[in-house]
Amino acid sequence: MTSGPPAGAAGFAPASATLAGLRAAAALCAGCELAGPATQTVFSAGSATARIACVGEQPGDVEDRRGMPFVGPAGQLLDRALSDAGIPRSQVYVTNAVKHFRFTGGDGGTRRIHQTPDPSHVDACKPWLLAELAIVDPEVVVLLGATAGKALLGPTFRVGRYRGRLIPRIGRSDEPAAVQGGWLLATVHPSAVLRADDREAAYEGFVTDLRLAATGLWPTP
Repeated sequence: MTSGPPAGAAGFAPASATLAGLRAAAALCAGCELAGPATQTVFSAGSATARIACVGEQPGDVEDRRGMPFVGPAGQLLDRALSDAGIPRSQVYVTNAVKHFRFTGGDGGTRRIHQTPDPSHVDACKPWLLAELAIVDPEVVVLLGATAGKALLGPTFRVGRYRGRLIPRIGRSDEPAAVQGGWLLATVHPSAVLRADDREAAYEGFVTDLRLAATGLWPTP
């Protein structure tokens, strides 16, 4: 008799913890099958008092090997765009909707190819995402791409429908710990900018979105 598929992160995420405690617990997570082939859990980076959180899809190959989010080419582009948007990197918390790298290939020395997470993977990891956002409680959550958007706004989310406007966080029943209220802002994932035919125009649009995110910050006391 089998025990069935993993039940998600709910059985691994502690009911209450510091950010460091969440990271430590997530390192042991086997809430879905992605934990098997991945090198390690890639949780987050940034301060628990960051004013902006950027939520991506999942770690890539470089992130999976190094154990840190947004340290590959897409992360380097994100850092440059944040700087061009006037957002101090020290005020940004970065994480992903899914904490393990999903890929195809990789056997016999072949290159590991990114594979988009399934909705089941997003659902399995959602307890981690909600728990870390409850601790950081940023004033603006930037949704980098469709997977991040679906994680917090539901399966009907489309980047084109929500992009370019600030969406109130307050009152969301699935994110009750958003004590500061604040905003969600949807934009493309930086990897989409890297793949764009007109990369310069795509980059400028991305920076414009990040500048809008900066307008959602609460005034500094």
